[in-house]
Order: sequence, then structure tokens, then C-alpha cells
Amino acid sequence: MLGAICGDIIGSRFERYNIRRKDFDLFTDFSRFTDDTVMTCAVAAALLNHLHNHTDLSQDAVRYMQSYGRAFPHRGYGGNFSQWIKSPDPKPYNSFGNGAAMRVSPCGFLAKTLEEAQEYARQVTKVSHNHPEGMRGAESIASAVFLAKTGASKQEISKYINEHYYTIDFTLDDIRYTYEFDVSCQGSVPQALEAFFESKNFEDAIRNAISIGGDSDTIGAITGSVAEAYYGVPPELAEKVVNAYLNDFLQKLVTEYYRVVREPSSIINDSKPQI
Repeated sequence: MLGAICGDIIGSRFERYNIRRKDFDLFTDFSRFTDDTVMTCAVAAALLNHLHNHTDLSQDAVRYMQSYGRAFPHRGYGGNFSQWIKSPDPKPYNSFGNGAAMRVSPCGFLAKTLEEAQEYARQVTKVSHNHPEGMRGAESIASAVFLAKTGASKQEISKYINEHYYTIDFTLDDIRYTYEFDVSCQGSVPQALEAFFESKNFEDAIRNAISIGGDSDTIGAITGSVAEAYYGVPPELAEKVVNAYLNDFLQKLVTEYYRVVREPSSIINDSKPQI
């Protein structure tokens, strides 16, 4: 989850002001968390509640995404999703936006099997982004996160993605100066994955993602999701995003989430209150 949050915050100031190089300051006074962070946290909260209390994950996803979206307004939500957040009876609206992919890293981290990661992704995605491309984008990232966290090599992850989800037949250098702003899964998830595949470490992955332009905060969040699972988040970056950018409410969620990630047995017979 912190990988997605890091990528979101670092990329936030470049969303409309793209930079086509890797040498930039990671954080400035203009950095902020956006809808990518809010919805990633909402999915994490839904999964934690589902695992603690054996509730319906799709219903929890709706409840928490609406609750968090209303608690953190004006964070860059798309028009249709803004209406979905406010709706008294939210329905899926056939979206293939990349919001489906940026929020699912907790699905890969909290799942016990690859199939479970994919099912979690489907359950939290079908409530809004139920277009086949939206579902594909979410499932691909949950799969990549799970494979990375369980020790798969980049070559193995790339092979799986290419065989099951996307043909990634370009390099970042091929697209860096021609890639345009694209909020669809099919137009941004492959690019975000390639930013991870070409990376040397976590920070380099985020710099790769930002350097191609486009929907920078979301591409950063997607790349950061997989990069965290593969490399981990450097402590200094984790401390920066948590202490400088997240409020007490989100900090509490992050703490509980990583307690469960580190100690999955703690979800059994756990009487902790709902988050």
C-alpha cells in the first residue's frame, strides 16, 4: 500500500505538468495525496474488515470507498466516480479507467494464493469498473503484486503478464517523448508495469514511471504497488509519506494494515473493531 501512496504523492505535481526525465525532486510543497491514495486505503480497509469479520467483500468495497471518498473530497476523482461516491444506490458503470488498477495493491499483499489475489481484485473492482478492460487492469496488478511478494523474478512476472493480460513490446525509451495522457487501464497499466520491469530499485521504478508523462500520479501509484512488493519501500520514503502527508486517520489504517501483512495469523479470531 505504501508503494502506491509513494507513487501517488511523488507523481501528483506532474499529472498536468509532465516531466520527461528522471532527475527531479521527489517531494516539494506542491506534493499531495490524491484519489489514488484514498481509494487504495479504502480497499485496504475493506479487505481488513472482510478478513476480520467474514463480511461480503464487494459490499465492504462499496461502503469503504464511498465513506473514504466522502471523507476526503476534492482529491481528483473522475466525474463518474464522483457521482458513484455520492450515490445512495451506487451501481457499476462499465468503466475501464485506470482507477481500477491503482487501488488494488492490498489485494495482492493480503491474499494467500494467486487465485485469491485475483478474486479479491475482481470483487473490489466489479462494483464500479466492471468493463472487461477495467477488470483486466485490476486483476493484472493484483497478480503482479502477489507474484512479486512471493519471490517471482521480473522475468517470471513479465512472462505471466504477457501471457495472461497485456503484450508489452515496448521500452520506456520508445515511448518517453510520444506517450500521451491516458486514463484508461489499457493505455496506462502496461506502461506502469514496464516502468517496474526496467527499474533498478524502488525509487528508480517511481522515477521511471514519472519520466514517461501521462497520468503521472496514477502511473506512479500502479508502478509503486508492484515495486513495493518486489523491493520494499525504503524506510526514509515510508516515513516521509506517512508523517508528512497522511493524517492521523490514514496513519492508523496504515499501521493496522502492515500489522496484518506482517502477521497474517492475527486475523484469526481477532476481535478488533472495524476500521
